[in-house]
Amino acid sequence: MDFATPIGIVVALIAILVSMVLDRGNPASLIAPPAILLVLGGTIGVSLAGVRLKDLGNLVGALKSAILAKVSSPDQSIADMVRFADIARKEGVLALENAVRSVDDPFLKKAVQLAVDGVESERIRDLLEAEIEAMEARHKASARFFKSMGGYAPTIGILGTVIGLIHVLANLSSPNTLGPAISSAFSATLWGVMSANVFWLPIETKLTRISELEVQTRSIIISGVLAIQSGSSPRALEEQLLSYLAPRERAASQTTRTKKQAA
Repeated sequence: MDFATPIGIVVALIAILVSMVLDRGNPASLIAPPAILLVLGGTIGVSLAGVRLKDLGNLVGALKSAILAKVSSPDQSIADMVRFADIARKEGVLALENAVRSVDDPFLKKAVQLAVDGVESERIRDLLEAEIEAMEARHKASARFFKSMGGYAPTIGILGTVIGLIHVLANLSSPNTLGPAISSAFSATLWGVMSANVFWLPIETKLTRISELEVQTRSIIISGVLAIQSGSSPRALEEQLLSYLAPRERAASQTTRTKKQAA
């Protein structure tokens, strides 16, 4: 599990509260139910207006992924492909049908099964790349929803402030109430800006990053399966797949595998 997103959000909220205290403000002033209701409810409402009802299920799953993301590791995919290459070289490609049963990744299972079934390499590439494109499209739709929320929230907050100021101007005859009323009016702008930059836009960024990692891992799987099908040796395959990783990740991956082999 990756807890970077919830940790980052908590750190940001703590920084906001501490800064208010240091500035001799009252953090309790953030608790403004009318402003919170308007900003959150309005932002969710206008964002939903831009999607289909069928998309709601994907959005819930996307939010869960952003908060507690579990992305398949490229290291593990490389290790699996090297292991499969060794099996294929010793026992033949058909032996991979039993070996892949212990793998949890459905994309990896499908890729290996296509190779076992003797499907041509170009056909395998086309089928798997089409699946990657469909996955990217789903991920982009979910990320775009939260990006839209990040764009709408400040505007909804300004709308709430305008509504509050209208109320203030309508009660100028009561000067004693002007201060609290103006403060309440600007709470909506605060919540709009804060929710956009502390919640929605970071979630959109996290979903985009998760999608990039998923594409990277699946690209490794495609290259690995095609290389195994063409008879590549485990060592050559490992070197080929490690090229997908950054230099630091590559070195760490090699070190980890060396330790496992030594053990």
